[in-house]
Amino acid sequence: MTPYIVLVLLVAGERCAELAVARRNGRWSGARGGREHGAGHYPVMVALHAALLLGCLVEPWAADRPFVPLLGWPALALALAAQGLRWWCITTLGPRWHTRVLVVPGLPPVVSGPYRYLRHPNYLAVAVEGLALPLVHTAWVTAVGFTLLNAALLTVRIRCEDAALAPLRALPVIGATP
Repeated sequence: MTPYIVLVLLVAGERCAELAVARRNGRWSGARGGREHGAGHYPVMVALHAALLLGCLVEPWAADRPFVPLLGWPALALALAAQGLRWWCITTLGPRWHTRVLVVPGLPPVVSGPYRYLRHPNYLAVAVEGLALPLVHTAWVTAVGFTLLNAALLTVRIRCEDAALAPLRALPVIGATP
């Protein structure tokens, strides 16, 4: 189980890197008049993501779950692919990416990178990772629990984000072809 613990700790470190990027980007947005929307659901999101990582560590140990290669290796591939998608989103949005819903007035929506194909690709990455990371070491209770709670949270989050971005959708978009 030690390699799995290292994997989960690496994901936790990646989350810390995301928070550092988000903090920097929050200053950038604030300096340009950015406004936060839906702050009330943010603590729930933080708690849910922390619980995911904790569940990934506790469940396999407490329930004495084995590593099942037929499940674990594909789940690891999906978890890594989710990380790649997440960082594609982060780099595409640049200073506009944040863990909160921060909108800078007057900036049109980004429709390049993964946003060319999906309106909310980062949430796809979160959903895939939340299912796959626990399944790397057969933590199926954590996978199912996170997936269900995350689906409920994402209905709130996506509604909030769409409402916050709606006034900007009439503006010319970044990355669109003329």
